[in-house]
Amino acid sequence: MKFSPYIIELLREKSGNEIRLSRDCELLALDIESVTGEHVGVNTMKRLLGFIADERVPRTSTLDVIARYLGYSNWDALRLMDESNSNSAFDDRDEYLACYLEKGQQVLISYPPNRTLTIENMGDNLFRVIDSKNSKLQKGDLLTLTHIVRHYPLLVSEVTRDGQNLGAFTAGKAQGIDFELL
Repeated sequence: MKFSPYIIELLREKSGNEIRLSRDCELLALDIESVTGEHVGVNTMKRLLGFIADERVPRTSTLDVIARYLGYSNWDALRLMDESNSNSAFDDRDEYLACYLEKGQQVLISYPPNRTLTIENMGDNLFRVIDSKNSKLQKGDLLTLTHIVRHYPLLVSEVTRDGQNLGAFTAGKAQGIDFELL
């Protein structure tokens, strides 16, 4: 995960730091700790600011600390402000209702540590697993779900395998999921 240009600009303004170099993240992490009294790792800041290429999603508690540093109550409040100030394209959205995806639309879902799922919309909130790597879900499983939300767990209300209902399933419980429309 990398912060949006809007959030990076807020961090620059708050800290008075241009954040042009990797070492600038050390100063920013120290400033965050001095303002909030809570520690955010330097490498975490480097990842969030794009100095380290890594798509790991930080803990919500870490994002909450950064949001409080910027004067917001929590990450969700900052994220909403970010979304209202962004010029994102449709494909950059953080949430999709299953009913808005076209039948046949495929979605690549990833979550830590190294799990990926490719699912295809069958219509009526039903998805079929096309490919599964390191997940308990298997190719051919049918999933019933209504939302796909970036940085939140994937909540599957029902998994059907070979005609048998296996019950509900949650993917990405700890750090949430990322996804890409294919």
